[in-house]
Amino acid sequence: MLMTYLKLLITMLLWGGTFIAGRLVVQDMGAFAAAFCRFAIASLALLGLTYAVEGTLPRPPRRLWLSIALLGLTGIFAYNVFFFSGLKTVEAGRAALIIALNPVAIALGAAVFFKDPLSRTKLLGIGLSLLGAAVVISDGNPIKLLRGDVGLGELYMLGCVISWMSYTLLGKAVMAELSPFAATTYACGTGALLLLGPAIAEGLGAAIARATATTWGSLIYLGVLGSAVGFSWYYDGLRQLGPARAGVFINLVPVFAIALAALFLQETPTSSLLLGGSLVIAGVVLTNR
Repeated sequence: MLMTYLKLLITMLLWGGTFIAGRLVVQDMGAFAAAFCRFAIASLALLGLTYAVEGTLPRPPRRLWLSIALLGLTGIFAYNVFFFSGLKTVEAGRAALIIALNPVAIALGAAVFFKDPLSRTKLLGIGLSLLGAAVVISDGNPIKLLRGDVGLGELYMLGCVISWMSYTLLGKAVMAELSPFAATTYACGTGALLLLGPAIAEGLGAAIARATATTWGSLIYLGVLGSAVGFSWYYDGLRQLGPARAGVFINLVPVFAIALAALFLQETPTSSLLLGGSLVIAGVVLTNR
């Protein structure tokens, strides 16, 4: 049991590090090229892990292919184009706190589309998280949001939240018939194929040719550690501890991201970032209770 907790803790550290790796990659590559390289690597790593853990990669029934394509379109293609585009201008710590809204968005989406009930505690949590996000996005001046004075990078990060909500809700149907490993492997492969055309048009070949060792190291980190290993360890934690206890660890991702950004990117957390981040994390805890 102790090993399960340790693996979950390391997974959150790895996921926090994806924001730092992403910031480094976009110094050399465009969003489409970066996203394609990440998930070409992740697809190969996940394929190997799926065979290692489950012994096979089951062929999905024909009726699921559209849903799998939508998983690739939302959770891989759209999410990662928004992710890398946003990280061009948004600091890693701030980006992590905006994306920390994912559980809140999923709770709202489940209420709208699946009629899941929203208790008073969940509503309070959603309100706190949205308030915290407003503080983070506006650099401590929420009046800027009322004036529409929001940077494009912040909007891209909100696009990540919407994309992941869509991916999660769509995934319910697919994962009812496929294992999480198989569903994610197919989604990553589909997303990588969808990214290939735009990446070539963006100059994929030239981007690969001029990529530095730092860029390749960051891409391998994102594909292998941030995607394949992180996913497998997180789902092992879900199986061992259940979603409620394992899900609590997600709140550590922005904490690790802020700490790693300060260490490796010299990003100094501001008072508004710490205040807004505390509200976001408190709200997510309440939403997930």
